[in-house]
Amino acid sequence: MTKTTRLLSLLTVISLFLGACNLPSGTSSEQGASLTAAAQTLQALITNTPLVQIPPTPTFTNVPTVPVTLTPPATLTPPASATSNCNAMQFVTDVTVPDGTVMSPGENFTKTWRLRNVGTCSWTPSYAIVFSSGNSMNGPASQALTGNVNPGQTIDISVSLTAPSTTGDYTGNWKIRDASGVLFGQFYVQIKVQNPATPTATNTTAVVFAVTNVTFAVSGACPNFSYTVNITTNAAGTVNLHRVFSDGGTDTTPRTLVFDSAGTKSFSESVYYGVAASSSWTDIYIDNPNHQQFGRATFTCP
Repeated sequence: MTKTTRLLSLLTVISLFLGACNLPSGTSSEQGASLTAAAQTLQALITNTPLVQIPPTPTFTNVPTVPVTLTPPATLTPPASATSNCNAMQFVTDVTVPDGTVMSPGENFTKTWRLRNVGTCSWTPSYAIVFSSGNSMNGPASQALTGNVNPGQTIDISVSLTAPSTTGDYTGNWKIRDASGVLFGQFYVQIKVQNPATPTATNTTAVVFAVTNVTFAVSGACPNFSYTVNITTNAAGTVNLHRVFSDGGTDTTPRTLVFDSAGTKSFSESVYYGVAASSSWTDIYIDNPNHQQFGRATFTCP
């Protein structure tokens, strides 16, 4: 018997049972027996009718927790702008008048810088050096280059200057200007202006110590050369010097020569120069007392 049939039978029995209670016929004992039978029948139907089972709510255990990661919006990076390496300059050395050179008020001098073109464009005579800031020392506002300077090459640039008339420390800054009027690079001249010492009555014949001559004696053949440098002074004193080279390099180990009196002192060097079909030279720069470049020894390979 199906669930539906059983329920209908149950409802029918209940209806009969209620109807029997309202009937007037029959004795009380008969009615009791009928009620007892009906109750037993009802109990049997209830017992044999299965209850509808409501399935329990499932419980989930050991369910892994998935972390929620918020991804920030992508940042748009603008493309890098192209940079130009056309005009670029490297200072190599002070050929004359090193920084801090002592000058007398109003003294005329020539300042020479050695510069290297480290850009990708050639410097032409349409390029010029221009005074930028500081003290101009009566130099020109601008001065055109005298020739082409290709990338990687060096150039010695000289300007005629005059020390200020009052004592003090002075600096003049210079730059290069290209054909379009754009300035780049920077180099400077720095001097100290002092009044010359006033000679005393007992020192009127004193000789100002100076290097008067520098000569070279070169020997050997390509690629191994040697040379001897002869330094001559006019009095006793200490000479500080260093070497400068045609490729723009400078001596990292300056020399000191002490003179007990006027005369000549010498020193010798060996040099390896193995570049075919080219020549090189070496000069002597007197840091003290002259602040002057002397030269030169030339080495040539056929």
